Amino acid sequence: QFVIDAMYAMAHALHNMQRDLCPDISGICPEMELAGGKKLLKYIRSVSFNGSAGTSVTFNRNGDAPGRYDLFQYQWNNVTGAGYRVIGQWTETLQLSMEELQWPRGELEIPSSVCSLPCRAGERKKVVKGMPCCWHCEPCDGYQYQSDEFSCKLCAYNMRPSMNRTSCQPIPIIKLEWHSPWAVIPVFLAMLGIIATIFVMATFIRYNDTPIVRASGRELSYVLLTGIFLCYIITFLMIAKPDVGVCAFRRIFLGLGMCISYAALLTKTNRIYRIFEQGKQSVTAPRMISPTSQLVITFSLISVQLLGVLIWFGVDPPNIIIDFDEQRTTNPNQARGVLKCDITDLQIICSLGYSILLMVTCTVYAIKTRGVPENFNEAKPIGFTMYTTCIVWLAFIPIFFGTAQSAEKLYIQTTTLTISMNLSASVALGLLYMPKVYIIIFHPELNVQKRKRSFKAVVTAATMSTRLSHKASDRPNGEAKTELCENVEPSSEY
Repeated sequence: QFVIDAMYAMAHALHNMQRDLCPDISGICPEMELAGGKKLLKYIRSVSFNGSAGTSVTFNRNGDAPGRYDLFQYQWNNVTGAGYRVIGQWTETLQLSMEELQWPRGELEIPSSVCSLPCRAGERKKVVKGMPCCWHCEPCDGYQYQSDEFSCKLCAYNMRPSMNRTSCQPIPIIKLEWHSPWAVIPVFLAMLGIIATIFVMATFIRYNDTPIVRASGRELSYVLLTGIFLCYIITFLMIAKPDVGVCAFRRIFLGLGMCISYAALLTKTNRIYRIFEQGKQSVTAPRMISPTSQLVITFSLISVQLLGVLIWFGVDPPNIIIDFDEQRTTNPNQARGVLKCDITDLQIICSLGYSILLMVTCTVYAIKTRGVPENFNEAKPIGFTMYTTCIVWLAFIPIFFGTAQSAEKLYIQTTTLTISMNLSASVALGLLYMPKVYIIIFHPELNVQKRKRSFKAVVTAATMSTRLSHKASDRPNGEAKTELCENVEPSSEY
C-alpha cells in the first residue's frame, strides 16, 4: 500500500508540474528538465489524492504523511472475556469514545496523567533526581513552615506555624486564671482560713485578759496567728497575674508565713523542754522564758529568713519571664508560653527550706516533751500539729518534683504548694486554737483563774508526776499520778 501510494504521489507531482510548466506541450519540456529536485519536492508535498486504501494521501509541511491510528484498550468483557477494543482514532486530531473506556477499580473519573501532582500548602517539593518534572511532596513537620516551593524553615522560638504552615504566628501566652479549677479550690480554702484566723484573733483580743488567753502565751499566740494568716495570703499572690511587684511579694511571703509560725512554735516547745529539763536538776527557773525573751528568740529566728530574702533580692532581682519550654508540646497547635515569675523550683525549695528546718526541729522538741504531763503545757497539741504538718509536707515533695516534666506543671505545682500551706496553717489553727476558742465562747465557766503555784511547786509536782507515771503499773489504775495532776496548777503560771 505504501509503495503504491508513493508511486502515485510521484506521478501526481510530475503531472501537476508538467501542467504548470508545459501547458501547451505534451510530455517533458525544457522548463521541466531545468526545474530541479527542490521544485519537484514542492509539487510532491502539494499532492492530494485518494490512495489505494481509499483514504486521502497528503503531506504536511515537514513532508510527512499524516498519521492514522486506531486506538485500542485492553478490557474485560463479561461476554467475550479479556481483549482489545477500539476506543478511538487519531487522524490529525484525537477522537475518543469516552463511553467505551474502562478505568481500574471501576472508577468513572479520568485519572490524572501527570508525573506528580502539585503539592498542597505546607508541603515542599523534593525533586526526583534526573526528572525535573517529577517530585515528592514532603510536609513541613514540627515547628517548621513552608518558606518557599522547595524548602521548610523552623519558626522562631516564640512562634509556631500557622494552620496551613505557610507562615509563623506568635505562641499564645497563658497564666493561672482565677476561674480555673486549679485555682478555685486553693482560693476557697484560703478564704475560709482567713475568716477563721480573723475570728480567732478577734476572740483572743476580746478576751485578752482571761486565764486561757494568758495561759496560751498571748505574745507568741499573736505572732503565730500572724504567721498562719500569711500562709493563707500567699495563695492569692501565687495565683495573681505575675508582674515585678507580685514576684517580689511572692519571694517575701512564700516562706515568711511558715517561718513565723514555726519560729513561734519552736520557741514554745523549746521553752517547755528547758523548763522541765531544768526542773529535773534544780528548782531554779531557766533563763529566757519571759514573754519578752520569747519574742526576742522568735524574731531572731524570723530575721534569718528575711536576711536570706534580702540576699536573694540582691543576687537575683525579681523579674517575670515567658517560659516557652514548659508547654512546648510535639503538636505546635497545643504549644503555649507560660507567663510566670523568674523563680525556679530549686529557689522555691530553698525559700521553704529554712521553714522546713524549723518545722523538723520543732517536731523533735515536740517528741522530747511528749512525756510532760498535759496539765502543764501545750506540748501534746503542738506535737499532734507537727506530726500532721510533717505528713502534709512529705506528701507535697514527691507531687511537686514528680510533675516537673508535666505539661500541667504550672497548675499542679501551684495548686499543690498553696494547698499544702493552707493545710499546714489549718492544722495549727484547728489543733492549737479552736479548742481554746470553744471554751472561751461556749464554756466561759471553765475560763477562770485557778489558784497560783510558784515555779518551784509547779516543777516539783511535774517532776514527781513524771517519775510516778513510770511506776503506774505498781499502783492500781495509776492513782498516784491522777492525784497529783488534779491538785496542780496548769501552765498558766508560765
